[in-house]
Amino acid sequence: MRRRYLAAGALALASLAAPFSARAQQPVEIQFWHGLNQPLGGMLEQLATDFNATQNQYKVVPSFRGSYAETVVSAIAAFRSNSAPHIVQMFEVGTGTMINAGRAIKPLHEIIAETGVAIDPKDFIGPVAGYYAAADGRMMAMPFNSSTSITYYNRDMFQRAGLDPNAFPATWQGVEEAARKLKAAGVACPMTTSWPSWIMVEQVLAIHNVPLASRSNGFEGLNTELNLANPILTRHLTNLANWQKEGLFRYGGRDTAAEALFPTGECAISFMSSGSQARVRREARFNWGVAMLPYYEGVAGAPRNSIIGGAALWTMNRGPNGQRSREELRGVAEFFRYISSPAVMAKWHQDTGYVPITRSAYEATKAAGYYQQNPGADVPIEQMLRGGDPTPNTRGIRLGGFIEIRNIIQEEMEKTFQGQQTPEQALQNANTRGNQVLRNFERTNRNN
Repeated sequence: MRRRYLAAGALALASLAAPFSARAQQPVEIQFWHGLNQPLGGMLEQLATDFNATQNQYKVVPSFRGSYAETVVSAIAAFRSNSAPHIVQMFEVGTGTMINAGRAIKPLHEIIAETGVAIDPKDFIGPVAGYYAAADGRMMAMPFNSSTSITYYNRDMFQRAGLDPNAFPATWQGVEEAARKLKAAGVACPMTTSWPSWIMVEQVLAIHNVPLASRSNGFEGLNTELNLANPILTRHLTNLANWQKEGLFRYGGRDTAAEALFPTGECAISFMSSGSQARVRREARFNWGVAMLPYYEGVAGAPRNSIIGGAALWTMNRGPNGQRSREELRGVAEFFRYISSPAVMAKWHQDTGYVPITRSAYEATKAAGYYQQNPGADVPIEQMLRGGDPTPNTRGIRLGGFIEIRNIIQEEMEKTFQGQQTPEQALQNANTRGNQVLRNFERTNRNN
């Protein structure tokens, strides 16, 4: 009888233990929503696959959710329904919005402190770290696919136009002259740009050390005012409009709409993200080169560093009624540690054209001879470090509602290109409308 009871007890314990054991063996899933199209999206998802293969405690599940803006909208909706992803990729213009998102996010510095996972914020290169840090210097998000905008040019077209294929003009005056020679040589589209606001407004101002907005471009608080109607932007937008009339410049649309015009060989010069190099390498059937963004000769203090673009990885709480468990946060931190490790980050930098976000990854790339073997690959980094330490005008942009403001700027620029208003009117209208967005954001987030 005693043996029967012992046997029955053993069976009962076994039946209870089996599901617990099975559950213990299941990795903790980390949902990761991103906004990178191919080929970058596939390369990003491969990083998650590689991380998963290094251990069996956590499983990062990447999911493409459309453009950056669409990804953010989806993540906000999911948070409201207590089903937000653990990680969401947010482009740099959303930084001000995310920092003021309150309990929706879990700051990186808190994750590091609570999990003890070894991520050294001091290893992040200065321009990158500064963009994603709070006013006290503590890191709020995990920098990842950081980029800056650079110049791409078709060496073959340059040679046919009698231009030096190994020396892109350093100034806008030189670019204008080169564009005229390209047009005279039969090039239908001498130059274009992607991301019109980021490159032709935000970068132009930073390179000439002119503020986009007051209070250090918003880093010092929410009560900031735009500074779009300034002489350097008026000059530049006037030039762009005149160049378009002359057939030297083609407006290809908002955000990345114009990006395909360069790798297809349609436009000889394009100003794009350094992260576009993966696409150019894959699609271009001609000799091409890269160079730093041009500046206006004679402007005091120019050129300065360009500012970063790309995106960071933000950790989200599940929703208004749901916090993350310690094990979930540990999984997030381990994934962040993996992607920022020198070897992994160096490979990501080399494969994509995004800048290495850490000094150790940059040094590893340099030590491997990558920059010697690939001339121009270090152009984005050199441009970001140009002119010494960043100034309050070149550190970056921390404006709430900046996604909407960027769309306003592009809309007003389009009206100028269509001949509906002067450059002065466009910039003043963008200033007025953008300031209204800032005031609305300030009222909503004043107590955060």
